[in-house]
Amino acid sequence: MSAPPHADFTTWATFEIKKCDVHKLDEAPAAQVVLTRDEGLQYYSTMQTIRCLELKAGQLFNQRIIRGGCHLYNGQEACAVGIEAAINLTDHLITAYRSHGFTYTRGGSLKKILAELAGRAAGISKGRGGSMHMYTKTFYGGNGIVGSQVPLGAGLALACKYQNKSELSVCVYGDGAANQGQVFETFNMAALWKLPIIFVCENNRFAKGTPMERASASTDFYKRGDFIPGLRVDGMDILCVREATRFAADHCKSGKGPILLELQTYRFAGHFEGDAHLSYRSQEEVDEVRRDHDPISILRDHMLSSNMTSVEELEGIDVRIIKDVEEAAEFAVTNPEPPLEELCNHVFCNNPPLEVRGTNPWTKLKSSS
Repeated sequence: MSAPPHADFTTWATFEIKKCDVHKLDEAPAAQVVLTRDEGLQYYSTMQTIRCLELKAGQLFNQRIIRGGCHLYNGQEACAVGIEAAINLTDHLITAYRSHGFTYTRGGSLKKILAELAGRAAGISKGRGGSMHMYTKTFYGGNGIVGSQVPLGAGLALACKYQNKSELSVCVYGDGAANQGQVFETFNMAALWKLPIIFVCENNRFAKGTPMERASASTDFYKRGDFIPGLRVDGMDILCVREATRFAADHCKSGKGPILLELQTYRFAGHFEGDAHLSYRSQEEVDEVRRDHDPISILRDHMLSSNMTSVEELEGIDVRIIKDVEEAAEFAVTNPEPPLEELCNHVFCNNPPLEVRGTNPWTKLKSSS
């Protein structure tokens, strides 16, 4: 049976989504939202690309082509794609070490991402960063130290405000990092200075291998900002994430200061490749989430039930994505490693140091009188 022509598809539809829990807010994101066919196909394609990218990365890791830390994003795709659907590429984004998805949504190519994971010269960080240290123009990593990106994200927001730009910072961290002292210090400064920053806690239920109930005295992460308003969001439904992020972006850009989003999500793979994740959760639990809460399946069902697409059209997208990822993987594994003579390049800045009074004991002070 052939797919119906595009003219027969619904161009837009309205959906009821799960309401957000709110903290210190008089309003909440809409619970009835509109999705266009073009948006739906774009979201589906991007989430499926991230899924296929991560599955390929897992294969290359098992083949020992990718070495070192490798943290996959399978299951959490609605978080990255939903956030990106509500902000601009000129806005600034920083995250933790589970960064492959955001590297792609921020403009990184599949070839450069997989080459970086394989430690090759054509990688997005020239083969020097690996899984945790990839960057684009407005994407600042990929940070390996738990919680270290949170004060940096506030610094990005401070720059937006200082330079009087109509931009914001999105700072993503996990439920494990939510207990870091530097996170609370950053909350305080962001609130004092009314910085345009969206703090996003991707709560995937486990701090590495520790269930959140054993790691956190309070699991209401959206209330952790105390004096900062917050929302708890279904992070497995891209429409919920998009609407919450739109609400948060409007809040920040209207001068109201920071806001906190807790995205309730789930990773299908282990904390890292090689993690014995079934030692701290059951296969039945993982299978249940895959079956009932897969973010790609949720969007797929929305679109099919509203006659916005067909199974055949989506399968065609899947085939194209698999081909693109396979070509990118072939490029990565055949690309050479960086030459040994470049090992010490890009360690120090080539520009002369900025003269700061009192920092160099050999500097001769000059009188300005």
